[in-house]
Amino acid sequence: MPQTTLSGKTYCIRTFGCQMNLHDSERVSGLLDSLGALEVSGPAEADIVVFMTCCVREAADTRLYGQCSSCKSLPAPPSGRRVIAVGGCIAQRDGEGLLTNVDNVDVIFGTHSIAHVGDLIAEAFEGGGRQVRTEEHEESGATSMPWHRATSYHAWVPIMTGCNNFCSYCIVPYVRGREKSRPMEEILDEVTILVRKGVREVTLLGQNVNSYGRDLFGAPRFAELLRRVGDTGIERITFTSSHPKDLLPETIDAMAEVPAVMPHLHLAVQSGSSRVLKLMNRRYTRERYLELVDAVRDRIPRIALTTDIIVGFPGETEEDFAETLSLAERVRYAQAFTFIYSKRAGTPAAEIEDPTSRDVILERFNRLVKVIETTAFEYNQGSRETTVAALIEGASKKDATKLQGKSPWNQTVLCPLPAGARIDDFVGKVVDVRVDTARTWYLSGEMVGGPR
Repeated sequence: MPQTTLSGKTYCIRTFGCQMNLHDSERVSGLLDSLGALEVSGPAEADIVVFMTCCVREAADTRLYGQCSSCKSLPAPPSGRRVIAVGGCIAQRDGEGLLTNVDNVDVIFGTHSIAHVGDLIAEAFEGGGRQVRTEEHEESGATSMPWHRATSYHAWVPIMTGCNNFCSYCIVPYVRGREKSRPMEEILDEVTILVRKGVREVTLLGQNVNSYGRDLFGAPRFAELLRRVGDTGIERITFTSSHPKDLLPETIDAMAEVPAVMPHLHLAVQSGSSRVLKLMNRRYTRERYLELVDAVRDRIPRIALTTDIIVGFPGETEEDFAETLSLAERVRYAQAFTFIYSKRAGTPAAEIEDPTSRDVILERFNRLVKVIETTAFEYNQGSRETTVAALIEGASKKDATKLQGKSPWNQTVLCPLPAGARIDDFVGKVVDVRVDTARTWYLSGEMVGGPR
């Protein structure tokens, strides 16, 4: 396709869901840029509107339908024609069936087809009609696509795609496919190039990074990958997502021994009840999870542990929920993403009958949130009267006179912008902040010295 196929067109991308979706959006943006399109701030100015979707919870479907519907009332763009494209997990799951709920979509492209989005959009402009591509087994070509990074100092680096775990509540293996690891040398080459371009932090992405390399080498090699990425000279390494059943001792050792690996681990527990974990097909017990927590803290005592927890899994009893509460109190999470179970058609859990009322589930959810708020507040107290190195992301959304960044423990850090300075002078730089206030979800204090 000629490079000028989309020349003069404007586009915007709206992303729902996980970090993998954010990275996919950067790839789509880079591809559209390379074809001559120009990014704008919102759908009203755009000839092309791309929705990158998540289908883990029902709310994501509702959000997509609402936003697609709202595009109908927008005035026509200067070009006279607006193309609506839906990609990501909902597109992969529903394909052409998506049109049952949204009738103004022109392009549908699945999780394996993002390399073709430029062709699909061009065809929609040129010939009209709906373009649908959701093949399950084609090569995505995503890692070789042009890339439009959202920031100059941080980069998402996918190390694998897909998932083999088939948790009984989860749609991801059905829409992202089976685990497929990228060659290690390809990942290392990418990180090395990013370092040369001034990137200071990379986040290694996978649905289950702990099983990286199993399909290539016959056994997981994530610990080796962490060590070798650390040798590239990158300053900060983070990763997500991490499945407890595959967290190996050598990975914990690598986390402790590689200086660039940040002292933060997101280890999704989902439930504190071994009975519910078995129903979820998580393949570990409450006791095994707590053993892993102890092993991690033995090697990295101050590590920030975060998690995901589902409340209201079908058949969860008050006794099961009490075990979840007690596990959260025992682990003392620095943060947790708490969710009410959302039925996903096509998953085994969707077939389980559950007599529990919505009111009971909401009451349990609120009790859990209070525990997490307490442990998060207590964790952050450990940073008071210490100096933390914050990688500055920009201005605080609530106060433009304050800088906002992230500590090595993934805490939000705020500090005043020095008099006469500009926000842009600090974005992507590391500053030391002497913490004098520690709240549940952030730290604040005064800058010590200048940016570096």
